[in-house]
Amino acid sequence: MSDLVSYQLDDGIATLTLSNGKVNAISNDVISALNAALDKAEQDRAVVILTGQPGIFSGGYDLKIMTSGPQAALDLVFAGSTLARRMLSHPFPIVVACSGHAVAKGAFLLLSADYRIGVDGAFSIGLNEVQIGMTMHHAGIELARNRLSNSAFGRSVINGEMFDPKGAVQAGFLDKVVAPESLQEAARTAALQLKKINMLAHKNTKLKVRKAFLETLDSAIEADRHQPL
Repeated sequence: MSDLVSYQLDDGIATLTLSNGKVNAISNDVISALNAALDKAEQDRAVVILTGQPGIFSGGYDLKIMTSGPQAALDLVFAGSTLARRMLSHPFPIVVACSGHAVAKGAFLLLSADYRIGVDGAFSIGLNEVQIGMTMHHAGIELARNRLSNSAFGRSVINGEMFDPKGAVQAGFLDKVVAPESLQEAARTAALQLKKINMLAHKNTKLKVRKAFLETLDSAIEADRHQPL
């Protein structure tokens, strides 16, 4: 579909693969490509698998943009938070096949999906914003508050604690960990299982379950538009 996000449709499953350099940095162009791919998947009425390259799902926002000026950083975070909000309300299930490290915005993509499978190994998953001098944005706080376990929320958001894949399951970033060579099969198995559910019921139930959270997230996204990071 693009050089940054490829799109492959097979048996009602749309696989979106991030490909933006060695850390799969999330830029404005990547977000635009992801939105276009989600548009296509919705048209195809497909269950989505979102994945990255072996060893790396995403290292987070493109630091060149984040350090180029306050407005550029605010605009990128707004676009990224809006993408997260879209994923959380997407009418078809979204599975993330986390192929390795998932840091900062990479970890927030995990928190925006319906089912998350990671790979075992020496990989770091979590929110390192305070480690690199960024005050956590409102939308990120609310996303983490809603999706992480109570015990991991403060450690992750306030302390910047990073987790290995098995620890990420306990924290709430992942639902399951498999061997690296089993990731594609595990993601497809999960997607095929999700294909069996009634999609209208899935959409309506998802929106009902997440109604209050999505309203809170909308307010947080708006608040972030006017505050420096």
